[in-house]
Amino acid sequence: MSKTFQAQILTPEGSLFEGEVEGVQVPGKSGNFLMLFNHAPIVSTLGVGPVVIKKPDNSEIVYAVNGGFVEMNDNHMTLLAEKAEESTEINVEEAKKLREDAKERLKDMKNDREKAEKDLAIAENKLKIAK
Repeated sequence: MSKTFQAQILTPEGSLFEGEVEGVQVPGKSGNFLMLFNHAPIVSTLGVGPVVIKKPDNSEIVYAVNGGFVEMNDNHMTLLAEKAEESTEINVEEAKKLREDAKERLKDMKNDREKAEKDLAIAENKLKIAK
């Protein structure tokens, strides 16, 4: 019998996932980390990257996340994402356009470099996850 815990992913638009999981890998600001049953309590900020949910039936759900927070306490994980898209719902053409636009903005020093770099990271994350 596998050891599971309750996980929930929320965005400003609503709940994306709620259920029993075996593990969740998240993109922490200092690097990716994996939460399993009986993980120590933690609160962490999230960067841009994939959130991988391993379900008890060994299937996985992958979300492209653009920052937020995650809390794990007493075998209950809550992830609050600024924005999250399931891998199967990513519009690849839109992500490619976002990537090219961000690259163009990075060439011009008058633009907000930090915003352009984040947009580039978001686009590349979506394209990696959509494959």
